[in-house]
Amino acid sequence: MRLLIPNMVTVLGMCIGLTSIRMAIEGRFELALAAIGGAAVMDALDGRMARLLKASSRFGAELDSLSDFVCFGVAPAIVLYLWGFSSASSLGWIMVLVFALAAALRLARFNVALDDPAKPLWETGFFVGVPAPAGAILLMLPLYMEGLGVPKSWLVLPPLLSAYAVIIAALMVSHVRTFSGKLIGRRIARDYIAPVIALVVVLAATLVTYPYMSLTLGCLTYLALVPVSLRRYLELKEQYAVIDAPALPQGVKVAHSVERQP
Repeated sequence: MRLLIPNMVTVLGMCIGLTSIRMAIEGRFELALAAIGGAAVMDALDGRMARLLKASSRFGAELDSLSDFVCFGVAPAIVLYLWGFSSASSLGWIMVLVFALAAALRLARFNVALDDPAKPLWETGFFVGVPAPAGAILLMLPLYMEGLGVPKSWLVLPPLLSAYAVIIAALMVSHVRTFSGKLIGRRIARDYIAPVIALVVVLAATLVTYPYMSLTLGCLTYLALVPVSLRRYLELKEQYAVIDAPALPQGVKVAHSVERQP
């Protein structure tokens, strides 16, 4: 059971993600969005449960990747296709193929990275590209905006929707470093435990009470933080490259060229 529990959570998340496609076919897009969000929650839980229960396995990792491809590669693209491409089905289907392919390539790259040597601790704070769950949530941004009251006629512009989907797909397969949040909360001082719990409760209540506003602001904030995270990664890379640089043998000097300013 210790080994089965994380995999059961993964399969449950896959079923929830597949259900979003049915909800979109029936025109119940609010439930489709909720299903994709539920699949993201299951995806966040299964890996952590596996580590807590010491039940991590290569089978579980492969199953998780297959679930991510279905829930965050295929399902959100089909939901967006059914929502906004009724007048340009061919262009919309190309969007579905591009986004799903990007998700598959990203997950394949992630699986290959599992065999690489362990990363330094500071590098675990960054993802390579936008992770698949975040990409799926970002792809649904036009639907959140409709929920805020933006007229659908302003949002359903097939060329614009396709361009937006391609941009999110490109971010998923790119080598742009994005914050992972894995280092947040590794160690919290006692004095900050109560404020952190209160902040989590407030964020959860805001998401439940004002879901479309919360998701829209969250997506826009995430996109705005992409260049910030890349800059931070480059700064840390340069910093630790200097720290980890091998010491020169005694007596060896490095010549520096100094350009004097007038």
